[in-house]
Amino acid sequence: MTQDTLRLGAFFYATGHHVAGWRHPSSEADGGLNLERYVGWARRAEAAKFDLVFLEDGTGIRDTSLRSSERTARSAHFEPVTLLSALAAVTSRIGLVATTSTSFNEPYNVARRFASLDHLSGGRAGWNLVTSATDAEAANFGHDRIALHADRYERAEEFVDVVLGLWNTWDDGAVIIDRASGQFSKPDGFRPIDHKGRHFEVRGPLNISRTPQGQPVLVQAGSSGPGKDLAARTAEIVFTANQTLAEAVEFSGDLRERLARFGRSRDDLKILPGLFPVVGRSEAEARAKFEALQDLIDPVVGLALLERMIGGFDLSAYDPDGPVPELPEANGAKSRQQLMFDLARREGLTLRQLYLRIAGARGHSQIVGTPAQIVDEMEARFRAGGADGFNIMPATLPGGLDDFIELVLPELRRRGLFRQDYEGRTLRGHLGTRPGSGR
Repeated sequence: MTQDTLRLGAFFYATGHHVAGWRHPSSEADGGLNLERYVGWARRAEAAKFDLVFLEDGTGIRDTSLRSSERTARSAHFEPVTLLSALAAVTSRIGLVATTSTSFNEPYNVARRFASLDHLSGGRAGWNLVTSATDAEAANFGHDRIALHADRYERAEEFVDVVLGLWNTWDDGAVIIDRASGQFSKPDGFRPIDHKGRHFEVRGPLNISRTPQGQPVLVQAGSSGPGKDLAARTAEIVFTANQTLAEAVEFSGDLRERLARFGRSRDDLKILPGLFPVVGRSEAEARAKFEALQDLIDPVVGLALLERMIGGFDLSAYDPDGPVPELPEANGAKSRQQLMFDLARREGLTLRQLYLRIAGARGHSQIVGTPAQIVDEMEARFRAGGADGFNIMPATLPGGLDDFIELVLPELRRRGLFRQDYEGRTLRGHLGTRPGSGR
C-alpha cells in the first residue's frame, strides 16, 4: 500500500455509533456482550482489507444521566483488550487497537497487556492512549472529581514514557532457548528501566519478551495542545475530530510542525479522523436511512449526550429550542467541548438542533449521501493533507459496516484510493509508520 492510498479503521462501538442505533433493525442490539457478533464484524472488516479494528473504552458508565436502557446499550460491552485477544485467534491480518486510559491504570500492567496482545496476534496490536475525562469514572477509583486537565496530561506523559521503556527492556533475539547449553536467554538481553518519576516508580524489566512489532503501535486521541504534543512525540496514529476541511488541514499542519520538533518525519504518523457515513444508492435513500435513525432519538437521551460532549454541564434549565448558552471551559474533554461550541455558532444551532446534529458522529465528520458523494469528501480531505485515512464509525452494526463495504469501498478502489489486498502482516506494516520514543 502506497502513501497515495487511504488507511481505514473500523471503529466498533457496541450496537453502532448512532445514539439510537440499538433500536434500529439493522443493528444487532446484543452485540456489546456477544463474542460471535464481534467475530462476525471483525471478519467482515478483515475480508474488506481494513487496516485495523478500533475499540473505545471508559473506566465506568459515563452517560449516567441517560435513561437506564440507553446507559445499558451504550455501556454494556467487553473490556477491549480481553475482547481483542479473542479476536486475535479468529483473524490473521487486521490490526487490533484498544483504548486504555492512563488515568486509572498502572504502566507495567498496560505494557504487559499490549505486549501480550502483540504476541498473541503476531504483531497486530495497538494501544489507543487516552486520559479519563469524567467525574463518573473518577468515582470508581475513590475520587470525587477527575483530576485537572493539565495534571492528567502530565501523568500521561510520564505513563507513556514508562510503557515505552518497558517495551524496550528486551533486545531482539534475547530469547534463544538453547537446551544443549541450558541457556534460555542471553544474560545481557534484558534489563531494568529503574524509572523514578513524580507519578511512578518502576524497576522493570517487563516479564514478556520483545514483541513481533518491536513494540505495539501507539495511537493517541487527544486534540488539545498537550494532546498534540504527546502525539507528535510518541504516536503513530492520531484519532481526531474535525468538522470542516479547513479545520482538518489546520490541525494536520499544526501536528506535522510538532513532529519536526521531536525529530520525526511526516510519514511517521497517520492522521485518521472519525467519519460517520450513511450511504444509499441514491441521495434520497441515504437521507431516508438517516432520518429513520433520527426519529428514534429520545429527547432526554439526546440532551444527555450533548451534556457529556460539552463537559458535563447540566442543560435541563435551558430552552431546548433556544441558543446554546455560554458556558465555562470544561475540565474534561476540552477540544470536544470547543468543537461543539464552534459547530453551534457556525451553523446557528439551538440546543435541540445541536444534539440532533451530533447524535451519530458525536462531533466527527458526518456524511449522508451516495458512494460518490462520500468518496468525494474523503478524497478532498486526503488530497488537501487534512487526513491520511479515516476511522469509519458505522451508524449501526453490522448494517452500517456492510453498507460501507458494499457501496463505498468499490468506489474508493475504482479511484485507486484503497488497497485491493494486504501487503504485510503487521499493523505497522499496513500503516508504513515508525514508532515514536520516550524522553
